Amino acid sequence: MPRTRRRRQAADPSRAVAYLRCSTERQDLSPDAQREAINAWAAASGTRLLSWHEDQGISGGAELERRPGLVAALDALRDQGAGVLVVARRDRLARDVLTDALVQRLCEREGATVVSADGVANGDRPEDQLMRSIVAAMAAYERALIGTRTRAALAVKKARGERVGGVPYGYRVGPAGRLEADPGEQATVARARELRAEGASLREVARRLLAEGHRPRKGRRWHVQVVARLIS
Repeated sequence: MPRTRRRRQAADPSRAVAYLRCSTERQDLSPDAQREAINAWAAASGTRLLSWHEDQGISGGAELERRPGLVAALDALRDQGAGVLVVARRDRLARDVLTDALVQRLCEREGATVVSADGVANGDRPEDQLMRSIVAAMAAYERALIGTRTRAALAVKKARGERVGGVPYGYRVGPAGRLEADPGEQATVARARELRAEGASLREVARRLLAEGHRPRKGRRWHVQVVARLIS
């Protein structure tokens, strides 16, 4: 029996899909701050927000296939008939010129546009297109600059014998600068694995952890990607 193809909804510019990305602890770039900016834009423009998609702890330089939230947002444009992909700022979309251009092209293919809630480089005039190119290039430059500074700082710490790199969930840095188990986080990891072994989906594990009082290090809820890393 032939499969029935889902009918594609026409892109409606009064309907939008929201995308958030946060890779730092800066409060002005937190998911809550981005959500507030997007909600304010939607209220001012009379646009209906259909769904929210988020990538937490993922660099803007990551390739599209490593951005599950962004991929889901692009899929939602087609599935929900949205004519707008809205971000709080354009550097939340990408800090890589090629990825930025690819996302723009994929949106155009669905009859949608990318809009920044701060109003920068919105529109289809030649000067808007030029500004989008400049913003994307500056975002990529800033990412490269941050990377250079980070590598230099890590080299200094390593030379001093200090620990470098992140601290995995379930551990903490002890007095001697070495990793030691964190009892509270270890209990969370054990519970996540127990729920998964019982057959719970990743989303169900995330919901149960929060309901049972297990809190993530960042944010107010567990994200599926973070739960997957805990279990693995």
